[in-house]
Amino acid sequence: MTLSTKGDGSKLRHTVAVLTNVAHISAPFLSVFLIVHLSAPALANVGGSSLSSNVMLLGREYYQTGFGERYLLFLPLAAHVASSITKRIIGPRSAPPRKITSTLSLAAYSTLLIFLPIHFYTHRVHPANPSPPIFEVGPSELDYEFIKTGLARFPWRSWILYGGLVASVMFHAVEGAQIIQASRFASRKFRMRPLTRKIVAGAAVVPILAGLWTLSKEPLMVFASLAERYEAAFTRSWIYRF
Repeated sequence: MTLSTKGDGSKLRHTVAVLTNVAHISAPFLSVFLIVHLSAPALANVGGSSLSSNVMLLGREYYQTGFGERYLLFLPLAAHVASSITKRIIGPRSAPPRKITSTLSLAAYSTLLIFLPIHFYTHRVHPANPSPPIFEVGPSELDYEFIKTGLARFPWRSWILYGGLVASVMFHAVEGAQIIQASRFASRKFRMRPLTRKIVAGAAVVPILAGLWTLSKEPLMVFASLAERYEAAFTRSWIYRF
């Protein structure tokens, strides 16, 4: 092996180490967002849609401000995704990336490529469309009645998309937390077996989906005209049109 080859290998290892740090450092920002965002449907179990809507509106003060959304959500998300994908592409053969069929990878790519884009466009982009019949549903109008309308009008699609998104995110979060804990703290004391990690992720999913079930059993408390705008926003997504 020549000095040049050794140097290239050293640079590659350093680059991979930097990318690993970026992925690990960005993860807590995303975790805070998830706690804030997902606490709203979970709290429907104790306070119904009224409490969920209030918690969601409070949460928006964290992640939908000009600074918060840009630097506490989108930037960490972009850094996390870009560093992880780049690391997979350039990783040395001596340390191949995790299999694409691993729980961590399957959960990540199903979230990134399927559930997250649909969720973002359905709940953020399409309701802001100013053209008729949506007429730009404002932030004060976009509460958990929107979620209830989706569950009532498009039940099986809503359950698949919400369930798939929450499950994918939770499985990725638990698997990722184990990796960060093992690499950062080098302690085997709190290492979980694969089955235990799946049980923990499943346990985190249950209260969120139970909250959505509680919401689905509530009557719609929204004017018919606003409900029509909600439905129009949903049907802007192709998956709600077939």
